[in-house]
Amino acid sequence: MPDFLRDTPADRVRARFLFAHGAGAPMDSEFMDAISAGLCGRGIEVLRFEFPYMAQRRSGGSRRPPNPMPQLQDCFRERVGQAAEPGVPLFIGGKSMGGRVASLLADELFGSGDIAGLVCLGYPFHPRGKPDKLRTGHLLALECPALVVQGSRDPLGNAEEVAGYGLPDSIRRHWLEDGDHDFKPRRASGFTREQHWQSAVDAVAGFILPPAGS
Repeated sequence: MPDFLRDTPADRVRARFLFAHGAGAPMDSEFMDAISAGLCGRGIEVLRFEFPYMAQRRSGGSRRPPNPMPQLQDCFRERVGQAAEPGVPLFIGGKSMGGRVASLLADELFGSGDIAGLVCLGYPFHPRGKPDKLRTGHLLALECPALVVQGSRDPLGNAEEVAGYGLPDSIRRHWLEDGDHDFKPRRASGFTREQHWQSAVDAVAGFILPPAGS
């Protein structure tokens, strides 16, 4: 599989997660590394990739903003085709912008049988400082099974804001108390960033590989 950063379990691969990065950090950021390693330890193979603008940065190009959304979607759709393997359930998602791109493709790919579900880690429900510019329209009619893991004080969609969006019950939500957009809590909360990252891993693993009988 070209251009993937792959975390493969030592035992058999029970499912695969195609994991896209956010707008500002690459596929091997500390956040991406931690989540990928945690899921790999739970029997889930994680495939990471970079959108064209980020790959250009890595090869020595200038620091550019993300590609237009249609180009990001085309890139993600191509990666799905490369990651698909008969008999291995494929889930797609990402950190922030990566999750948003995946969410825009989710129903199309779920309807065609290419993916089994969607995972968004820190979904950008609105741009920073612009709570009226919502990115929720497509989510209201989403049919693909989905999980959103969100810090309760995320500046791109906190717990109070999200409660008023009218999201369907089919979109599971896992809240990380006092977590910000990277799931980091304040010291006074009694939680640590690493605890929240582990909680995120537990939630995602439970969604991708639900316990028997659940």
